[in-house]
Amino acid sequence: MISRSSNLNGVNYEIRGPIYEQAVALEKAGHSIIKLHIGNPAPFGFNTPAHIQQALIDNLAKAQGYAASNGILEARAAVAKHYTQRGIQGITEDTVFIGNGVSDLIMLSLQALLERGDEILLPMPDYPLWTSAVRLCGGNAVHYVCDEQADWMPDLEDIRKKITPKTRGLVIINPNNPTGAVYTRETLEGLLQIAREHNLIIFSDEIYDRILYDDAKHISIASLADDVLCLTMSGLTKNYFGAGFRAGWLVLSGKTKEAQDYMEGLMLLATMRVCSSVPAQYCIKPALEGYQHIDDLVLPTGRLYQQRDAAVQAINAIPGLSCVTPKGAFYLFAKIDTTICPIESDKQFVMSVLKDEKVLVVQGSGFNYHTSDHFRVVFLPTVDQLTEGISRIGKVAERVAMTEKV
Repeated sequence: MISRSSNLNGVNYEIRGPIYEQAVALEKAGHSIIKLHIGNPAPFGFNTPAHIQQALIDNLAKAQGYAASNGILEARAAVAKHYTQRGIQGITEDTVFIGNGVSDLIMLSLQALLERGDEILLPMPDYPLWTSAVRLCGGNAVHYVCDEQADWMPDLEDIRKKITPKTRGLVIINPNNPTGAVYTRETLEGLLQIAREHNLIIFSDEIYDRILYDDAKHISIASLADDVLCLTMSGLTKNYFGAGFRAGWLVLSGKTKEAQDYMEGLMLLATMRVCSSVPAQYCIKPALEGYQHIDDLVLPTGRLYQQRDAAVQAINAIPGLSCVTPKGAFYLFAKIDTTICPIESDKQFVMSVLKDEKVLVVQGSGFNYHTSDHFRVVFLPTVDQLTEGISRIGKVAERVAMTEKV
């Protein structure tokens, strides 16, 4: 028997976990599954804009060899220019790293920092890769509360209570996956003040920073301070529907002079994987500087906006289910009122949704939420698909409620 490494203890990714595998098995058996589980735009008809695809084609011939480990100069310069225009000061192409998506850069940034037992503060709920990456790098993931009653804003006092001498960094995901929250300036300034007081590094995952609804405004936290080391991350995956391209970037700003050794560590790790996907890197400049098609999709007349509203209305119309209206991204985090629907667990509930109604969603505990009474819905499918899928979820909730009454 060859066992997996104990380093994988506590490492999970439920978005493609056991319940997803059950869905794959059901599909192989001939069932049609409504998939509301993953933020992968292409299968739902959201295509990478033509000018970005053309950049890939046009540059393919010169993208056959290795590139600089931290990324081609053209891409790094475009990223530096973009964030300078957004108010982040003191950045150059030398403080930018290009990676195989943000996922790659999360791993690099934590591997270069953490000693065994170091702690990283993470939002609860979180995007589960962050928690798993901390654990894989030998650190301890400490989750702080995001308050559902306050539009899922981070609870600053809860963060303060969880800081110890071993705390090294504070992760924020803004706009947030899985809740769709977009953080206010007041919240961001509060987070910066905590980081300032305790000499923490800010890791800011901003992969959805252009997917905003209603009056929401995204502020890069790094633009609010130059005295805190901030690592800002984004990429082509969500704003530009380029999930398969695997192109992301990391921008270091603030106290970079004090972080030279850390940055050298990042470069060392980047060289060990030689370079990230070179063809995709040639898409970064045209993406950032070209027409921003996402702006049309989030208008009240746009497809994403209309799908969000349809999903929120459908969830809130089901007795025992509710959700806060997302201000960004393309997810909602639905709550199950266990006084009306007394479920055994969120995992059991979503498994019933899959097996009984052939709808795939992800349980809230898969996002490291502390109570077993939520699930995430992706609202990338069409309004008709969403309405049908959520209607089927409602049937499960209704059956659970009726069983309790009996």
